[in-house]
Amino acid sequence: MNELSIGLEGVAVAETEMSHVDGGAGRLLIRGHEVEEIAGKLSFEECAALLWTGSPNTDLRERLGKSRAQAWHRLLQQTHLLSMSDPMDAIRGFVGSLETTGDSIKDALLVSGAIPVIAGAWSRHQNGEKPVEPDPEASHAGDYLRMICSTVPCSVPVERTGYGPDEKRVDALDAYLVTVIDHGLNASTFAARVVASTRSDMISAITAAIGALKGPLHGGAPGPVLDMLDQIGKPGMAKEWIQAELDNGKRIMGMGHRIYRVRDPRALVLERLVDHLSFSPETANRIKLAKAVETAALTELAVRKPDRKLCANVEFFTAVLLEAIGLPRNLFSPTFAVGRVAGWCAHVIEEQERGRLIRPAARYIGPLPVASHGIR
Repeated sequence: MNELSIGLEGVAVAETEMSHVDGGAGRLLIRGHEVEEIAGKLSFEECAALLWTGSPNTDLRERLGKSRAQAWHRLLQQTHLLSMSDPMDAIRGFVGSLETTGDSIKDALLVSGAIPVIAGAWSRHQNGEKPVEPDPEASHAGDYLRMICSTVPCSVPVERTGYGPDEKRVDALDAYLVTVIDHGLNASTFAARVVASTRSDMISAITAAIGALKGPLHGGAPGPVLDMLDQIGKPGMAKEWIQAELDNGKRIMGMGHRIYRVRDPRALVLERLVDHLSFSPETANRIKLAKAVETAALTELAVRKPDRKLCANVEFFTAVLLEAIGLPRNLFSPTFAVGRVAGWCAHVIEEQERGRLIRPAARYIGPLPVASHGIR
């Protein structure tokens, strides 16, 4: 009998050229490039092209702009989705309503353009504001931020962010989207590949991925990281608060990762981006608090769990970064999806080209057959 692996831990089920995660060394390669090297150097559009075609083509910006415009016109017929209480439900419903073209790249553009449009429109609708039509000429990150904020500062209080130059916020968001664009066979990517392995279409596969991302064990930690920072309040309170939480058997949000046994390399990228967004004393203090919490958590976890290396993961500094940019907390998971959708699409394309129907086995632990006693 084959050895059982609950959750497919350590089981290789596919070959991929998209990304490589080395948890022991703390490395993430995106199609052969270290994530630290491409974040902030390649635009999101160029990185999406790298994943989809193997080359960072620059013409994808125009095509993605057109896709956002197409999504806007479709959204005008689906405005009921904006009233949904959960943005991930709205995104899933909107993407699921799209019609496949039968062309993988066109479908990838279709869904990649749709997610920022529905996310931005949902956010503004929830705030009692009129959704903003996309600008096909803008960059993907810049247009997404504009559709959320328009000419008015986003939801985070001005005394915290200072807002600063819009281009710095756009550049930071663009680098974030590149940083999270792909990460091996995580739950949502695997869900997309399972659907793709049946030779279903791109739209169906991405809809499945969105459903997986909605789960709190996959995409739900960035918001609670900020809740934690709010509760701690001051850097000097970090150690005491961390100790109390661990005494009560609670987890420290944003610490530890299923794969990484050292610091998540994406956390380093995002920390650098955060440091460039210290527009005001309030923002600088927020960043100082986050770093104090990370240090306190590392110290205490090393004492209490010496057999486990629990370091800051991508979600820890995602929370701090997206808050500094000015995004509301309920858009953190949707914003992750704005970036990760390009990776999902790349895996779907790869699975459709070379994969085999994914059909793992399960070990039966139910009752054994007994006499029927007349049961028919």
